[in-house]
Amino acid sequence: MTKKSSKPTPHKGLKVLFADDEDSLQEVMKLELPRMGHTVTVCPDGETALAALEKNNYDCLLVDIDMPGISGIDVMSKAAEMSPETVAIVLTGKSSVDSAVAALRFGAFDYLTKPCRLFELKSLLQKVAENRKLRRQYLAVKHQLMKLEGQTRLVGNSDAMGSVRKMITRVAPTPSTVMIHGETGTGKELVARAFHDQSHRSDMPFVAINCGALPESLIESELFGHRRGAFTGADENRVGLFEVANGGTVFLDEIGELPKTMQAKLLRVLECGEIRRVGDNESFVVDVRVVCATNRDLSQMVEDGEFREDLMFRINTFEIEVPPLRSRISDIPLLADHLLRRFRPNVKESGRTFSERALEFLTAHVWPGNVRELANVIEHAAILCDQLPIEPEHFPQRFAKRQLRGPLRPISLREIEMQAIYASIERHDGNKQAAAAELGISLKTLYNRLNQASQLKVSA
Repeated sequence: MTKKSSKPTPHKGLKVLFADDEDSLQEVMKLELPRMGHTVTVCPDGETALAALEKNNYDCLLVDIDMPGISGIDVMSKAAEMSPETVAIVLTGKSSVDSAVAALRFGAFDYLTKPCRLFELKSLLQKVAENRKLRRQYLAVKHQLMKLEGQTRLVGNSDAMGSVRKMITRVAPTPSTVMIHGETGTGKELVARAFHDQSHRSDMPFVAINCGALPESLIESELFGHRRGAFTGADENRVGLFEVANGGTVFLDEIGELPKTMQAKLLRVLECGEIRRVGDNESFVVDVRVVCATNRDLSQMVEDGEFREDLMFRINTFEIEVPPLRSRISDIPLLADHLLRRFRPNVKESGRTFSERALEFLTAHVWPGNVRELANVIEHAAILCDQLPIEPEHFPQRFAKRQLRGPLRPISLREIEMQAIYASIERHDGNKQAAAAELGISLKTLYNRLNQASQLKVSA
C-alpha cells in the first residue's frame, strides 16, 4: 500500500546570532539551538557579534545586555542599522523591569531573564519564526497590490480552456517546475496563479516577476537581495523577491529576456535551492516553486546562443500552452460578462449585460491583443454605458470601425498575423522595435512582414 504523501512544510528554522560572555551558556546554545532546528553562530562579546553581522544575515539576534566592552543594548542599536530585518531578543541577569523596558525601548522583540529555561527560549524563537513568515507574506502582498487585476479564476468553457484546467489540476500539487507558453495578453500570470492556488503552497506568498521589465544592472539585487554597501546606491540591506517568496511560488514572466549571466545564477538556485545576496559572503536556502512563462521560442534561442540549454530543460518539466482568444471564440461572452462585472461590481447577477449586436461585434473580432485587448474594450464600454445592456456604440471608435466592413468572411493566417502586427505597432505608438519585442519576433522579421503586406496591396 502506497503511503500518502504528507503536505510539505517550508523550513522554519532560524539563523541565530548568539552573543554572551559566559562560556557555559555558549556551550549550551551551541548544543540546544540546533536541536530546536535552528543554526547558530556563537560570539563571546559584542564586538565579535557586530563583525558577524557585518558579514552575514541573521534572522534573530540573541544577546546578553551586560557584556564587557560593547553592551547588548549597543549591539542591538547598531544591528538595527546594519540589518533592520534581524529580530533582537535580549538576555539579562538582572530580574528588573528597568533592563527589560530599556531593551524594549531600543527595539527588542522580547527579553528573557537568566538563567532562562529552554522551553521559554524555544517558544520565543517559534514566535520569531511566525513573525518572519507573516512579514514575508506582507511583503509579497505589498509587492503584488499594484499589479493585481481582479480575480484569478480562469473564465471559459471551451475545450481549449478545459485542457488548461486539467493540466493545472494534475500538476499543481507536485513540486515540478512549469513553463507556460502563450501570446502576449492571453493570461499567463492567471494560469501561474492557478498553479499556486491549487498547490500545497497556497497559503504562502505568490511573487510575480517580469524579467523583461527589470534593468539588467539591478536584476540580481531584485531577485536575491543585497547587503548595504554592496554597490553604489545600496544604502540599506534589501530582501530579494526569492526570499520574500520563501515557502511559496515565484512566477518568472518573460523568462526569455533574462541575461545569460543571470540564467546561470537562476540555474544554481533551481538545482540546490541556495541564494546569496549581492555583497554577502554566505548562501542560504530558500524553498520556492518556480513557474516560468514566455511568448518566445526558447528552443530557437538555445540554437542562437541566447538561452542556456540546461536551464531550458530545468524549467520546463511540464509545459502548458495558453490558447489565444481567437481559438476560443465561444468563451468571449463569458469573458466579456466577467470583465464587465469586474469594472462594475454592482451589476445584478440576473441582469442582461450585452446586446446581441454587441456580442456579434465581440465574437467577430480576431483579438490580436487577446484577453488584455478585450479587457481594454470592455472597460471603455463600461465607462461610457449609463444603462445596460452595452451596445456597439459604447465600444472604442477604432474597434467599432473595424467591425463595420460588411459580412464575415474566412480570414487567412497571414491576415491574422498582420492584424497582430498592426495592432502591436499601434499600441506602441509606431515604435516597431517595441512591437517586435512584444510579438516575440526580430525587428528584421517585422520589417519583412510589413514589406510583404505592402507588395500584396500594390499587386492587388
